[in-house]
Amino acid sequence: MSPQTPSAQPAGTSGARPAARHGWLQALAAVLAGLVLMGVVAALGLWASGATDLPDNAYPRVVAATLVTAVGGTVEFTGDAGAIAETKAGLTVVPLSVTLTGALVLGAGFLRPLRHRAVAGATELAGWAGRLGVLWLLVLIGLALAARQNFTVDLGNGTIGAIGDLFGATPEVGFKAAVAPTLFFGVLWLAGVFVIALLVSRGAPLPARLLRFQESVRPAAYAMVVLLLACVGLGVVIGLVVAATRGHPAETFAVMLLGLPNVVWLAFTVGLGATWNGRVDGPFGLPMPHVLDEVLRTPDVSELNLGSLADHDGRIWWLVAVDAVLLLGAAFLMAARSPARTRAWQHAVHMAVALALTVLMICLLGRISAHYGLSILGLGDIGGGLKGELFLKPQVWGALGLAVLWGLVTGFLGALLAKGVRRRGGVESAG
Repeated sequence: MSPQTPSAQPAGTSGARPAARHGWLQALAAVLAGLVLMGVVAALGLWASGATDLPDNAYPRVVAATLVTAVGGTVEFTGDAGAIAETKAGLTVVPLSVTLTGALVLGAGFLRPLRHRAVAGATELAGWAGRLGVLWLLVLIGLALAARQNFTVDLGNGTIGAIGDLFGATPEVGFKAAVAPTLFFGVLWLAGVFVIALLVSRGAPLPARLLRFQESVRPAAYAMVVLLLACVGLGVVIGLVVAATRGHPAETFAVMLLGLPNVVWLAFTVGLGATWNGRVDGPFGLPMPHVLDEVLRTPDVSELNLGSLADHDGRIWWLVAVDAVLLLGAAFLMAARSPARTRAWQHAVHMAVALALTVLMICLLGRISAHYGLSILGLGDIGGGLKGELFLKPQVWGALGLAVLWGLVTGFLGALLAKGVRRRGGVESAG
């Protein structure tokens, strides 16, 4: 009987190790790391944009609202201008710099305990993701409750101000996070981060039933993530050059820390030939690059594409060349990580599908909509600065069609370029 005791102990010990690696402390560390880094990026970006000057100690609440929108949550705008006045406001924009920071940190935290594993059961993955999800839900509740503030609107000394003083109208605008949508979309965003992390990492285990999909899905997913990060890297370099040579560094750093992916991924789709519709009116604007604001600041809805941008700056055509190089590099990387038995036309199809899904994601996340209006006795257009509108939305089907075309061509060429370097066997044996 005694010889059997040692053999039973290691079995029990080995069975406890996964639980230790997937424990609540590790989950708490991963969630806190993501929250802190997202908060730092958002706080620095808002500080650079001048948000610290907001009245009533609103800066921390604006940071919380930025984090809410970064993970897909909803921030509603409210207004109260009395019986003789009406206010309306709305804002739909995702600060993708903050979003990308959180996705990278939480994705790495999710994968860390799973590294050096060949296969993981669905129950094990669900349990680990569940721990992270529960803690993330608590974080979302705290952010949603903190993201609320009201401001008093200064009517000025003109006609509007005089009428407001006469009738005692003191307009207020504010914002508050919608708790239920924030919790739903915030958890959904986290689940999406986990799925993408599993798809991208070759070292992360998958349930046995999904192993057959990794040879076709994982190389393409990895290539698309590298492509998006390469665009952001180029944007960082350009942003630093702009900040150093053209003045207004605070404004440039604000854009970089809050919305750099918004700008560079938009530019990427434009380089593919996609068209975005938009308009800028009133105090709103697109600070970087300035040519976007010039094209969109028209009385009617404008088209933002290679042609309209080239009318203001001929260097825009370089976007096509940059996109071609980035896509060929991504296609080469995808082919190099794929099994040697995969044919060139299959690479082309994989690249086309992956690029179309990537462009669709950019189209969904890159939309911008902002409006504000104040009317007293129907005189809302008097006094200037009391009305503004900004929106930017893509022509989705055209963008997806172009993505498929680019994907087929570059996927085929990338397969030919990687023909001499691709390794034999499946993805799992490549490292």
